[in-house]
Amino acid sequence: MNPTSGKTNDSLSDSNSEDARQQKLHKKKSSTQLPQPGTTQGSCAFDSAMITLVPITDAAHVVHGPSGCAASIWGSYSSLSSNSMLYKIRFTSDIDENDIIFGGAKKLYKGILELARRYKPAAVFVYSTCITALIGDDIEGVCKDATEKTRIPTIPVHCPGFIGNQNLGNRVAGEALLEHVIGTAEPETNTPYDINLIGEHNIAGAIWNVLPLLEKLGIRVLAKITGDAIYKEVCYAHRAKLNVLLSSKALINMAKGMEKKYGIPYIEESIYGIESINQCLRNIAAKLDNPDLQEGTEKLIVEETAAIDEKLALYITRLQGKRIILSIGSFKSWLIIFTAKKLGMEVIAILTKNNTDEDKIRVKSLLGQDGIILEQNSAEEILQIINSNLADMLIADKRHQDTSLTARIPFLDINQERNHPYAGYVGILEVARELYAAFYNPVWEQVYQPAPWSVGNSSEEEI
Repeated sequence: MNPTSGKTNDSLSDSNSEDARQQKLHKKKSSTQLPQPGTTQGSCAFDSAMITLVPITDAAHVVHGPSGCAASIWGSYSSLSSNSMLYKIRFTSDIDENDIIFGGAKKLYKGILELARRYKPAAVFVYSTCITALIGDDIEGVCKDATEKTRIPTIPVHCPGFIGNQNLGNRVAGEALLEHVIGTAEPETNTPYDINLIGEHNIAGAIWNVLPLLEKLGIRVLAKITGDAIYKEVCYAHRAKLNVLLSSKALINMAKGMEKKYGIPYIEESIYGIESINQCLRNIAAKLDNPDLQEGTEKLIVEETAAIDEKLALYITRLQGKRIILSIGSFKSWLIIFTAKKLGMEVIAILTKNNTDEDKIRVKSLLGQDGIILEQNSAEEILQIINSNLADMLIADKRHQDTSLTARIPFLDINQERNHPYAGYVGILEVARELYAAFYNPVWEQVYQPAPWSVGNSSEEEI
């Protein structure tokens, strides 16, 4: 059965406070304000639900909809796996015009049976899309029948794109796990230091920078929801002593649900930035409430901080005093602010398009009185700031690359398709390496030189 309107409304009413604040802010604006091109772009609920669940690597992920939906975001986020590679395969029911008229449930059911026979996945996740939700295909009934036939758990995820934005899609994915997966199996053993990491999708292997730190402290990560995860560990996530919510605020509903249902407390932390990872480790140890663990945590922090400071010393000597302009769009760009300050660099201006008021207040406090905040992000304004403030580098997404070339200063692309892990202490070093490589790329020695024909003209004028 498809979710009722009451259930959908309840889910919408549970939206995090950030969504509510943004709606209030929009209401205060003039109703005559015309929409701007590109304002509707971004991930829909379907996209973000898949981004949340696809890192369950030994499961098959089936898109019940047109093939274009399956192709829209698949592979755009480089979530890595140390186990199965099944999650890399695209499965879709490939709904066409006939299926829209007569229904696509039978086609979906046959497809699930075939993939179960061929691939024998640990589980199957079935994602509804706009079209299949509108024609009323009963994916819950199909999943129930497929589970009985194949003995493989088949989980429906009601995430048509039209129900909301990226945050709602993440939340729907978390609710699907809480309703159908978590609590359905038991771990072989339990320890007093079992925790779950929630909201880190292991993009570029980021979570692998953090797991060794927890292992040194004797803390076992029972489940990673979801990044380099396997289905079985998500099933017994209810036996953890603590949930650590990382990055994805939208999954806080799942953390609250586990607290209510299983009595597992949760904390919200970050693993990006030296101060953040230090605080994260301290708070985990404090919540697990063991004096020896807390003492060991402080020793580990001292050791790791000293080691990273030693490695950063070379980069500080080469990057100290450099002036940068930075576009704020994701947690990675926030990390660059903290890393730049650690390296003695100066952030002179920040581009803040599509950021919240809280973000802008935070930016202002980081920049100080002389800092410049740009909201329009036009090439003309950026060039003016670069020239008037003698900026040394522009850090933004690739649409601003031409601006950097026009100004003849180095450019660093910080798009979402990351290839380097930035989490933990090792991640800070990775950011420093990227900044150094961008500044001292040999191509800029050529860019700074006058063009050969300009040199020739100057010589002729002198004669």
